[in-house]
Amino acid sequence: MTDLGGFGAAVGGGWGAPAARGQEDDALYGGFTSQPAAVANPLTTPGTGAGAGFMPTGSTIQRPPPSQGGNWGWGAQTPGGGAGLPTGGSMLKTMDTRPMTSNRASGFQGKQNGAASFDPLHQGHSLGPAMPLQKRADNSPEEQCLELEKRVNTLIEESAMLAVQKDYSLALEKAIEAAKKERWLCKEREKLGLGDQINIDLTYSVHFNLAVQYQNAQCYQEALNTYTLIVRNKQYAQSGRLRVNMGNIYYEQKKYPYAIKMYKMALDQVPGTGRDIRFRITRNIANAYVRLGQYQDAINHYEVIMKDSSDIQTGFNLLLCYYILRDKDRMKRQFLKLLAIKLAGVTEDDEEEDEHESDKAGMQLVEDSLLSELRERRKQHSHYILTAGRLIAPVIDGDWEKGFEFVVNSFKQTRFSDIKQPRTRLTSEMEMCWALQYLKMQKYDRAIECLKAFEKKDKTLKARAACNLSYLYFLEGDYENGDSYANMSVEADKYNARALVNKGNFLYVRKDYDKAKEYYLEALSVEADCIEALYNLGLATKALHHYEESLRVFKRLQTMVDCVEVTYQLANLYDLIGRHDISVEWFKKAPTDPAVFARLGTIFAREDDESQAFHYHLEAYRYLPVNMEVINWLGAYFVKNEVYEKAMRYFERAAQIQPAEVKWQLLVASCYRRIGAFPQAKKMYEDIHRRHPENAECPRYLVHLCKEMGLTDEAVAYHKVLAKLEKRQGISSYSPTGEGRNGEGTPYDNNQSADQEAPTNSRRAAEVAAMDNERDKDALQEEKEKKQRIEDDDELDDDDLPGM
Repeated sequence: MTDLGGFGAAVGGGWGAPAARGQEDDALYGGFTSQPAAVANPLTTPGTGAGAGFMPTGSTIQRPPPSQGGNWGWGAQTPGGGAGLPTGGSMLKTMDTRPMTSNRASGFQGKQNGAASFDPLHQGHSLGPAMPLQKRADNSPEEQCLELEKRVNTLIEESAMLAVQKDYSLALEKAIEAAKKERWLCKEREKLGLGDQINIDLTYSVHFNLAVQYQNAQCYQEALNTYTLIVRNKQYAQSGRLRVNMGNIYYEQKKYPYAIKMYKMALDQVPGTGRDIRFRITRNIANAYVRLGQYQDAINHYEVIMKDSSDIQTGFNLLLCYYILRDKDRMKRQFLKLLAIKLAGVTEDDEEEDEHESDKAGMQLVEDSLLSELRERRKQHSHYILTAGRLIAPVIDGDWEKGFEFVVNSFKQTRFSDIKQPRTRLTSEMEMCWALQYLKMQKYDRAIECLKAFEKKDKTLKARAACNLSYLYFLEGDYENGDSYANMSVEADKYNARALVNKGNFLYVRKDYDKAKEYYLEALSVEADCIEALYNLGLATKALHHYEESLRVFKRLQTMVDCVEVTYQLANLYDLIGRHDISVEWFKKAPTDPAVFARLGTIFAREDDESQAFHYHLEAYRYLPVNMEVINWLGAYFVKNEVYEKAMRYFERAAQIQPAEVKWQLLVASCYRRIGAFPQAKKMYEDIHRRHPENAECPRYLVHLCKEMGLTDEAVAYHKVLAKLEKRQGISSYSPTGEGRNGEGTPYDNNQSADQEAPTNSRRAAEVAAMDNERDKDALQEEKEKKQRIEDDDELDDDDLPGM
């Protein structure tokens, strides 16, 4: 209001200009109306001559109309913003005729006293501050209901937005609050007698949103109750379609018969014009039949869809049903139909698009959401086709190679303009799968041959083939060729994490752990969740004795994937750094693995906890009774505790596993000797000596055993055999009397055998042998009388039993 008053005063001041100002204006506009003599002034009366300027005040003769700025005529505005009126005259009060452009109707009137103002609303008396706004009266009940209705709509929108953002709990809270307010709103309108104003659409929206949020929050029973409330209300003509949502809930609950029932009820209420909706519901029915294992019923529904509106997903599902039933002919036909399916949304202009479209898309400054959606559909289309080809190729023919040949030829003969990828690209992808199938079937030569064919193709396929070849050569142990292909794959694509891992593996094999570690770290910088790179990095740091760093790596890996290999490495590292208590805890987390039990037994044995050590070694033997280290430990444990009968059982098992190893047979015979079963021990020693005549240990044991049994002659005979073996093998000779003697009764060097000094004469040799026998018998008799067991350095302590 203040602005309007000021504007009126300023305009009024222009109209009421001083007299001196008016004279200056007359001087300025003196020649404004002067025209040539031949031209008459249309604003003058007939008979007058040339215009002589403005008409005097009080004259009834018309003058030039004022311009918008208050100037008279068509000339420039007078200085100072004045109107240029002549002084001393009145404001044309006596004018009978209306001017050409009158401003009186708008309130533009001049005043004779010179105080002109623009005040069409007559507010000149209140040019001060604006009047305060009047307070709004209290809303009526109808307006209050409308405000509450707006609040309910706002809550529905907020709930829907939270559901889009995956915040289902808060979305459900908003939906419940909206339902409560909507119920209260209906009750208030009924109380006020405004039942005709109840918004049925709002009630439907509230309940539908509430059911959806219950479904998102997996409150399936509440969602079903809410949907049932809607579909039973006859006021909602199209509510029967919500039975599709109810069928989806039953499908998620794996109640497939109820889901099929709801889908069919919804299908009956969809008119024939809604073809897309009907096909979608039919596909849901077919999927439910697949879950029930009724593949023929599913095939019937899928075929109905494929006849009228074929789509890639339905075609793929139909192919899966044929695959389950192993119907080879229909699999081939359906695969060819799958190749002929067009992708919706692709025009003819898209057929010539470059195959590197994805690379160019990254250079766009503005993201085209429609193009991104179309690209994603193409990708999914290609995925379905490639998966179908890989699935049926090994089974559509008796020979899986012919099956791959059929699929590859089908790719070559079909034009894939609809999926935005050239034939050569998809064909190459299928040929790569063919090569990997050779690798799976352990036909490495054919796999290498197929992969080498990609060296002449595009850069991407060449890099993938080189990566697979390097891995294949690594498995075969051909590290030289494998390393060359690893270098090729890294050069082709330095951001390929698997190629970097393969390169690091070849360096690890060469024990160049530092460089291998660098490649593993580079692979992790490209792909932070590369499991292979993390595991191999832990092994490389462990090989460098950086146990703390290796622990951090494996702990990080353990948060990503929980597998027994990672658990074992963590337990092993804790054992290496001396934290045996934590190591035992990690080993116990591993499943029933015999190697883990054996490791636990070893740890407890180091801690001198023999009971726990025996328990875990016994468990390891129970799960894997062929582990020689475990058998060795258990046998030694029972020998140490002088339970030779049980020790004998483990040594016999070891002898069965390693029949060529004499050690186990000797240990079994030693156990017989220690329990006093000398005949069995002697028989076993003799069998060992007969099977292994070059073994010097067996005759030595026989000498001791024969002395213990009092078989002096046999002891002497075995002693001679032992001497010959020792001479042949360069081992010190041994005499049962404790001293070496020659044939003449004089001492001889222990490096000589007993018959070394015997003459070549056979008679002399017989005499020497007889003398030796007599001396040996005397020595044995003296030992028996003294009841002392011969202890000799050559005798084995505990028969060379394995240490604990």
